[in-house]
Amino acid sequence: MESQKGKSFNIDEEEISRISFNSEGLVPAIIQEESSGKVLMMAWMNEQSLRETLSTGRTWFWSRSRQEYWCKGETSGDRQFVQKAFYDCDCDTLLFSVIQEGKGACHTGEFSCFFTPFGSSAN
Repeated sequence: MESQKGKSFNIDEEEISRISFNSEGLVPAIIQEESSGKVLMMAWMNEQSLRETLSTGRTWFWSRSRQEYWCKGETSGDRQFVQKAFYDCDCDTLLFSVIQEGKGACHTGEFSCFFTPFGSSAN
């Protein structure tokens, strides 16, 4: 099966300079499924992973626990192909609209990382 392709974006230095990275050099990135609008996950990007995402059309993140870059789906096969890229009005949160390939975005095997509603656990 031929895989979908992500879109690459021209990297505008002025736009990159607008992004407000936190004290650790990170910015939250929300990943949303293009076809449904469903929020799939949130992960952290630094400037390098943002640039890599925009230039390759694949989602790249910074792992705070492993202290390394990772491309979503390289080991699991559950790849994400960027279709649209946005930053919010405060320039402190990113949003990527993607085509999700494979089982989904969550490492638990769920399609979305947001599958547990408040009030669902037994006390």
